Amino acid sequence: METKWLEDFVSLAETRSFSRSAQLRHVTQPAFSRRIQSLEAWAGIDLVDRSSYPTRLTPAGETLHAQALEMLESLQATRNMMRSHQAAGQDMIEFAVPHTLAFTFFPHWLMDLRHSFGAVKTRLTALNVHDAVLHLTEGGCDLLIAYHHPSQPLQLSPERYEMLSLSSESLAPYAKAGPGGTPLFGLPGRPGERVPFLSYASGAYMGRLVEVILKQVGQPLQLEAIYETDMAEGLKAMALEGHGLAFLPHSSVRNELLSRRLVQAAPAGQLELTMEVRIYRERPEFARHAKAGVQALWDFLGRSA
Repeated sequence: METKWLEDFVSLAETRSFSRSAQLRHVTQPAFSRRIQSLEAWAGIDLVDRSSYPTRLTPAGETLHAQALEMLESLQATRNMMRSHQAAGQDMIEFAVPHTLAFTFFPHWLMDLRHSFGAVKTRLTALNVHDAVLHLTEGGCDLLIAYHHPSQPLQLSPERYEMLSLSSESLAPYAKAGPGGTPLFGLPGRPGERVPFLSYASGAYMGRLVEVILKQVGQPLQLEAIYETDMAEGLKAMALEGHGLAFLPHSSVRNELLSRRLVQAAPAGQLELTMEVRIYRERPEFARHAKAGVQALWDFLGRSA
C-alpha cells in the first residue's frame, strides 16, 4: 500500500469528484481511478459508491477516511521528528523541482549560481508539480523551483510561503526540421489537413498552459492528438523523431534549435506563452528546518532580483 493512495482517497473524500481530484493531484483521471481501485483491492472492500453523483464514500470508506487523516498526520509528524535529529547534511540545500525544470533550467541555473554565489551543496528531488509543492509544504525540502503563470498559480499561502522570480521563458510549438529547414508540421496548418499533435497528459501543469494558448487562438486548429505523456522530455523525443509537433519550454529545446534539429512550428510571436520561473520557501518564522546556507542563498537571490 502506498501513502499516495491515501492522499488520493482523502482528496476524493473532500471533492466528491474523480475528475476534480485527478486535476488537483496532477494525474490523469484513468490513473487516479486505478490508484483508488488499488487502495480498494488492498482494503478488500469497496470504499466509494460509484452509483451516486456527487461521489459518496461507502460506510467502510467513511471509516478509512477518518483513519487515513490520522495516519497521514502521524507519518508526517514522525518524519519531522526524525529530521529534527539530523546532524549531517546541514550544509546541503534540498530542492524540489518539477521534472521539466530539473532537466532543463536547474543545471544551467546552478552553474551560474556557483560562479556568482559560490560553492553550494545541493540535493534535488524531481517530481510532478503537485508532489513538488507537497514536498515543500510537508517539510521535505528547503526550496521549491516551479513555473508560474497567472492562469495556473500554485496553491501556496503567501502568509506562510514567500517567493522570488528567477527567470522567464516561453512555451511554444516545435517540430522536426524538414527539407530547407522548415518544420515538418506547422500551425495554423493547411485547410482540411490534420496536424499530428504530441500532447501533455490530462491534468499535467504544462498541458493546462497549452490549453490557455489554444483558447487564445482566433481560429480552430486542426490538431489531432496522437500521443500523450506528462513529461516535456518525452514529447521532445517524439518530436525529434518526426512524429508530430509539441509545445515545449524554450530551455528544453535550446540545443536542438541551435543544431536545427527542431524548429518553431508557428510564426514568431504567435501561439506562445511566457512563463515565470519562481523559487519558493517557507517563511523563516514558520521554517521547520532553518539552515544558514538556505538563508544566505535566499538573501543573495533577493539582492540579485
